[in-house]
Amino acid sequence: MLSDVEIAQRVTPRPIDEVAGLLGLEHGDLFRYGDEIAKVDLGVLERPRARPAEPRLILVSAITPTPAGEGKTTTTIGLGQAFQRLGESACLALREPSLGPCMGMKGGATGGGCSQILPAARINLHFTGDFHAVTTANNLLAALLDNHLYHGNELRIDPRRILWRRVMDMNDRSLRNVIVGLGGTRQGVPRETGFDITAASEVMAMLCLASGFEDLRQRIDRTLVAFTYAGEPVTAGKLQGTGAMLALLRDAIRPNLVQTLEGTPALVHGGPFANIAHGCNSVLATRMALHCADWAITEAGFGFDLGAEKFFDIKCQAAGLETAAVVLVATVRALKMHGGVPRERLLVPDVEAVRRGLPNLEKHVENIGHFGQRPIVALNRFASDAQAEIDAVRARCEERHIAFAAADHFARGGEGAVDLARLVMQEAASGPKPVRRLYEPADPVPEKIFAVARKMYGADAVIFTSAARADLEDIQRLGYQHLPVCIAKTHSSLTDDPRVRGRPAAFEVTVRNVQVNAGAGFLVVLTGDMLRMPGLPKAPLAREIDVIDGAIVGV
Repeated sequence: MLSDVEIAQRVTPRPIDEVAGLLGLEHGDLFRYGDEIAKVDLGVLERPRARPAEPRLILVSAITPTPAGEGKTTTTIGLGQAFQRLGESACLALREPSLGPCMGMKGGATGGGCSQILPAARINLHFTGDFHAVTTANNLLAALLDNHLYHGNELRIDPRRILWRRVMDMNDRSLRNVIVGLGGTRQGVPRETGFDITAASEVMAMLCLASGFEDLRQRIDRTLVAFTYAGEPVTAGKLQGTGAMLALLRDAIRPNLVQTLEGTPALVHGGPFANIAHGCNSVLATRMALHCADWAITEAGFGFDLGAEKFFDIKCQAAGLETAAVVLVATVRALKMHGGVPRERLLVPDVEAVRRGLPNLEKHVENIGHFGQRPIVALNRFASDAQAEIDAVRARCEERHIAFAAADHFARGGEGAVDLARLVMQEAASGPKPVRRLYEPADPVPEKIFAVARKMYGADAVIFTSAARADLEDIQRLGYQHLPVCIAKTHSSLTDDPRVRGRPAAFEVTVRNVQVNAGAGFLVVLTGDMLRMPGLPKAPLAREIDVIDGAIVGV
């Protein structure tokens, strides 16, 4: 069996101008990064849409992730290739990979097998530098804040109540909590702080939710970074660094254009994690895909309870988006893990274990219904799947009147997802479906959190720590209670305990803090033991990465 790299090496990519031509983009619309990558000018969105058909937005999400893998990105790419094989105009809208997972445990985020985006190694590593720009802009604001303290602290900022942390695009647990300003009076003001991973930065969230450059300016200006000794808020605008941050983000705000193995256009832009941020690619890339193609196919990170919930409750509400179809990805292997099978026995056929794992799938189907949408279940096939196992999933979907397709896009590319694409087209024929909210903006913040925990996770109650209750008092006092909630929760379980698989019942979710992301426009709700800076595993994937004869291998 060929590796992903070997499969990609057999493909001759189209010149990026040819890929752009499929979207009606012109030579002057592109800022090229070699022959295979280009950024697209935002002015494209100001031109009238050239295509006569009404565009359709398709969301791809998944059941609760397991170490066995679900292949959500791979399915999204295969589906886009299938649309192109059917003669349809399609464009993918995907997130950019973070270096942390690439060097850690999860690996890259460019698909796999015959459903990949190219050039995979460049996309997975530095790409066009967007993550570096976000990192630098974030850390510039941190440096300006500490510099303000050093030079007299005119704003009377309380060093004990500084909210803004530094970031880096790497998993590094040693930097979660640090003390800066040591070394004497000439080295700064000593204080406690720490690092988050870049994908959790509010700058990343702002970049992904901004409708344009001026909107990004306003978002940065209103970002809450600290409190004064009197308890009054201090925003980034008061530190007078917005212009410099925008200068650093000038190129990063433009979506990146690449292609799949079969030449389907893909806009890859922004990369917030769904377990600690809102988990969706940029609004600008999604709008550009809708503007330039008849079918825009996007994904939301991790399971539906995380990325897709935030897609509907945060991204769609902020950008006025509606979906025409929702695809829910599952695998036989993941269902067996939810049914209690250990990872080392996943290759052994076990129909009963698949059936035991199906309640997790059914919970996510219910979750989709909460938003007024109807799901299409896509079973991402693996070579080890027994036909009886596949039939068990199909039978359960038929019992529940859920559209179902087994897709073989990993092995066969777009051809293997044609049946899935036809189902999606059939579901989307009636047009976009209005999104039903889980809660209203005027609802009290605890009620918003409970609405998500009850409807998405199946929790009986939400418990707030004393620190979280103090945060809620500040939020009420400062007038941020109208913002939506972005719940940071483990992706490995519907609960806030990563060890619990399947569809648990009779459990509580514990909220330990609620943070204001005023620039992004949401409240970050930290549950369980969630951390905004991951650590590397005992055997990180970085050990396998190398450069052989000038080519990057192991990503």
